[in-house]
Amino acid sequence: MQRRIASRIGMLLVAVVALFGVAAMAPASAAGDAVIGTLTGPDGSPVTGVAITVSNEAGFSGSTTSDAQGNFRVEIPEGGTYAIEIDVTTLPAGISLAKPEDASRELLILGGEKKLLVPLVSGEGGGTAESGTSSGSGSGVTGQQVVQLLADGIMLGILIALGALGLNLVFGTTGLTNFAHGELITLGAFVALLFNTAGLHIVIAAPLSVIVCAVVFGWGQNKVLWKPLRKRKTGLIAAMIVSIGLAIVLRYTVSLFFGSGPKTFEQYAGQAGINIGPFSTTPKQLVLAAIAVVLLAATVIWVQRSRIGKATRAVSDNPALASATGIDVERVIAVVWTVAAGLAAYAGIYLGMTQNSIWNMGQRILLVLFAAVILGGLGTVYGALVGALVVGVFIQLTTLVIPPEMKTVGALFLMILILLVRPQGLLGRRERVG
Repeated sequence: MQRRIASRIGMLLVAVVALFGVAAMAPASAAGDAVIGTLTGPDGSPVTGVAITVSNEAGFSGSTTSDAQGNFRVEIPEGGTYAIEIDVTTLPAGISLAKPEDASRELLILGGEKKLLVPLVSGEGGGTAESGTSSGSGSGVTGQQVVQLLADGIMLGILIALGALGLNLVFGTTGLTNFAHGELITLGAFVALLFNTAGLHIVIAAPLSVIVCAVVFGWGQNKVLWKPLRKRKTGLIAAMIVSIGLAIVLRYTVSLFFGSGPKTFEQYAGQAGINIGPFSTTPKQLVLAAIAVVLLAATVIWVQRSRIGKATRAVSDNPALASATGIDVERVIAVVWTVAAGLAAYAGIYLGMTQNSIWNMGQRILLVLFAAVILGGLGTVYGALVGALVVGVFIQLTTLVIPPEMKTVGALFLMILILLVRPQGLLGRRERVG
């Protein structure tokens, strides 16, 4: 059995390295921070020749026009608040902005590539939106925009699932609501960044970071901190307060050593987008998402099929009974911490490569992780996955009706609504609540 598990782990590592190798063959540009987007008309055809200007208060100004495919890209020096100006006089005849305020607005860019959505409708031009669209929707929303946001939501949901699954496994086996889990995501990105800047290619630095974080910040953290606290019969509320303090310490330690500015990996900082049917993405995002799906599937299979996975479920259901039947509860918890930290580390690398690595990146995503876990059902593996996908898709689709800066609010509101109907979450059991 142990030889078979070791063989499967070896095959998984080979697959991970191979998928990173695919990313290595994808074309990459030197610049990482940029405002990108695609302009399409109400009928889905590309809109060319539209002038877009991006500027900030520091004196930077960059402009471009949409190309033959409707794509545009404006490189920016760093993250920050930028003014986005769209010259409505360059819109083709019969095309106008669905939202007049899109002609001039401010946008907070945390780093990396920021996709700008600019809905266009049939109209007289000049930013008016009184006419309906050819699809019959008065809001100016096209089918292509919905498909693009749906694809972005699935990608985001996969990223959230990496953190939510580990968070749920730890909660299920120990009852701990770990507020430091977001910092495990941050540490994954910055350990990979440390290896990367030391000369290792990201294809090597990323798997190495996952292993280091799983051992040091997973198994090691449990060994040094949480196991002694459990032996001293520390209550769950006290342990939760400890996790909040640990999160603050780790967060500001990262800021102390790496600075508060956004950081980028030396490879694949930016890539040209590719169109896959009605939506666009980048090669690195496809590869990162594919690896994430493999890791999530392997974790679910491990929990469902392996001996230690079955022991994990037994400990989650009743630790005392599991211990009485001969299961080494502490060993199970140590393994769970290791797996959770490894998944979180890869989530940090995923987030750092698609955006930028910044010292409080884990704190910003933590509420979304909790929303996914609570929405899907506390302590359930499939609940974390389902909750993550629902939250990810909902976050992206709500940008059709609310400003992108407020999209996380919609996911939290959805969580509240569902919990009013099902307090145990979508896949949770009633006896787990309370």
